[in-house]
Amino acid sequence: MKRKKTEPYVRLTQPLVRDSGVLRPATWEEALDRAAAGIRRTLDAKGPEAFGMFSCARATNEMNFVAQKFTRAVIGTNNVDSCNRTCHAPSVAGLARVFDSGGGTSSYQEIEDADVIVIWGGNPREAHPIFFQHVLKAVHRGAKLFVVDPRRTSTASWAHRQLQLEVGTDIPLAHAIAREIIHSGLANHAFIERATEGFAEFAASVEPWTLEVAEKTTGVPAGLIRELAHAYARADRAQLSWTLGITEHHNGTDNVLALINLALLAGQVGRYGAGLNPLRGQNNVQGGGDMGAIPDRLPGFQDVLDADVRAKFDAAWGSSIPPRKGLNLTQMLDAMERGDLTCVYIIGENPVQSEADCEHTIKRLSNVDHLVVQDIFLTKTAQLADVVLPASAAWCESDGTFTNSERRVQRVRKALDPPDGARDDIELLSELARRLGHDWHHTGGEEVWNELRSLSPMHAGMSYARLEELGGIQWPCYSEDTLEPTFLHGRLWAEDPAERGRPAPFTVIEHSPPVDLLTEEFPIRLTTGRRLDSYNTGVQSGGFPSPLRQGETLDLCPEDARALGVVPDELVRISSRRGEIVAPVRLDKGLKPGLAFMTFHFPDEIDVNVITIEATCPIAGTAEYKAAAIRVDKLPVEV
Repeated sequence: MKRKKTEPYVRLTQPLVRDSGVLRPATWEEALDRAAAGIRRTLDAKGPEAFGMFSCARATNEMNFVAQKFTRAVIGTNNVDSCNRTCHAPSVAGLARVFDSGGGTSSYQEIEDADVIVIWGGNPREAHPIFFQHVLKAVHRGAKLFVVDPRRTSTASWAHRQLQLEVGTDIPLAHAIAREIIHSGLANHAFIERATEGFAEFAASVEPWTLEVAEKTTGVPAGLIRELAHAYARADRAQLSWTLGITEHHNGTDNVLALINLALLAGQVGRYGAGLNPLRGQNNVQGGGDMGAIPDRLPGFQDVLDADVRAKFDAAWGSSIPPRKGLNLTQMLDAMERGDLTCVYIIGENPVQSEADCEHTIKRLSNVDHLVVQDIFLTKTAQLADVVLPASAAWCESDGTFTNSERRVQRVRKALDPPDGARDDIELLSELARRLGHDWHHTGGEEVWNELRSLSPMHAGMSYARLEELGGIQWPCYSEDTLEPTFLHGRLWAEDPAERGRPAPFTVIEHSPPVDLLTEEFPIRLTTGRRLDSYNTGVQSGGFPSPLRQGETLDLCPEDARALGVVPDELVRISSRRGEIVAPVRLDKGLKPGLAFMTFHFPDEIDVNVITIEATCPIAGTAEYKAAAIRVDKLPVEV
């Protein structure tokens, strides 16, 4: 697959329906009737579990609330998810296992007030620039910044120390840090004894990971591991943040749990300034999950397996929510392949280009009997649909709220009307609900938000007026009279055992290297990531010029380029066990020999996910985008 010349996407302003294999313009009545008829046909023939909803982590909380309500109350299944599955689902799974809550534990102000900040598996200087401004304030104040990353990135250039580990060795490194903390007498035993469980088993499990063994496995000098361990454990206020370098692995949840173990060991959680913070990639990944657009939680992160919780929602909605978890996005794709999931409704997502091993995703989506896509552009996913519904842009054409990485719910206000021919997302969901026998008439974002507040205790105190007055509020917020502390899990430090509640468990974890093995045929490790001036699959950001944007490249270190006999801008063939692409070479001195880097911002030119691997975390379902085995070949000279 070679680089292709592309044009910016044009805004959708007319519904489309598929006839004889071709999408054609349709009226709104015809498109909505066609969409509803396909859903009804599926329900009659195969039942509600044959339906799946892909909700949108870029849309408002209110849209996500209505989308999951549509799935549960109108269809009768918990098969709802979003692109959180491709990024931070392991963070939610790991944090929820230990703390019963999937959110980051601290505020941005606490980042600024920290003494030590560890950024593990992330490049927030480019991928989370707003968060990084808070990090820089701490650094300028004197805080020590440690960056753990296989690449020397622009974030690492600000670090006190960088630990440049081999891809997929996060657990050995975390274990070695833990062992060093224990052997140096720096473990916080008062906190461990009071607020945790399973320490003895955990301590025994990390015992083999001496500094010397870890250096051989991770490539990080023993002295650097020791320095990070001592700085983190001795700090009064230490923050540990991570992004997709931790989660986008076949054992992403285990990676997250390995980092949580460190915080429990050093007592760096549940206090002001000490915390664990996954940095969310899209504007509302946190909020989408909070709203229940995930298969195992109802709005407010309430357990779908809890009969009393389901009864509360059923009473409000007149529904009968199934007493079981639904399928996550990865499982839904598998169910499409088996023929069990035959009707899919996708809102604002582009899995055809964002999923690993994307050719496989195209085959699966092509298998379904009825595909409805609601979007602002005719994406590659929308081009496969049976019905395409032109939608509004959440960030400027809708009233509502978003929730950021510090759990702060903030208002977003409608600045523009959608273009003629496009309609509001919630209005479209309501139109379909009415056609399926549910008399929905949502009047706007605030009405939906108030319905959420009536059902989600952690959002109860957040009226639109109060969000406006305070410039946003962090959850939990249980009443309109009070605000909770900016950090979570303070209960773990309480004197009263009853107030402390369930102890936070240490987790025993085994190292598991990347699934895609390096061999003589595929000797180079490819890791993927983001760049500052582009966003996801580039459908939106590709329409705007940027002086920084260079398009897709294969980044290699100068030593590897010399060994391969290639020079900058030379086109090369990049092969994996799943496919091959062609891309120009770019040199990056921040890469170690044997490591290559690409993004997935330009799939219409070069589709990098043709060669990434679909090996997924068995707990969270997230694919191992960060570790593919590739080979690089010179192209034959054209004559």
